[in-house]
Amino acid sequence: MDELFAICRTIEIEDEQPRGFWLAVRGEDGTVKPWPIIVVRKGSRFFGYENACPHTGNRLDSVPNQFLDDEGNFLSCGVHGAKFDADTGNCFIGPCRGQNLTPVTLVIDDGDVCVTGVDLAEEDGLDLIEAEVPEVEIEQG
Repeated sequence: MDELFAICRTIEIEDEQPRGFWLAVRGEDGTVKPWPIIVVRKGSRFFGYENACPHTGNRLDSVPNQFLDDEGNFLSCGVHGAKFDADTGNCFIGPCRGQNLTPVTLVIDDGDVCVTGVDLAEEDGLDLIEAEVPEVEIEQG
């Protein structure tokens, strides 16, 4: 089984309220780059996606308060309004219709939301402006 990296507790993600994280991944050549992800909770189910619109590559949450509909059913790109199903990541409205958000493999382990299947580096957020980076302690499980 792949290594598990705990990014937060399940109770830290409110139902139908996506939460963004800045992590750092190590590429095949050893370079470290920022990796923004989104975790969405729907009841006891958790969905993870890279925080990048397939149309432009911009972060979905680039415009505050325009990120999730009132019922928590879809994510919206703040730049051009594309709509993505929160359960599947599939775009059903907008210029990237038919494309999908890149999924992030999550595992819930003893109350922790864990990322797996990637080579995370210890430097979460790298050199981003501190106010933009939520604190994340990566715990290997």
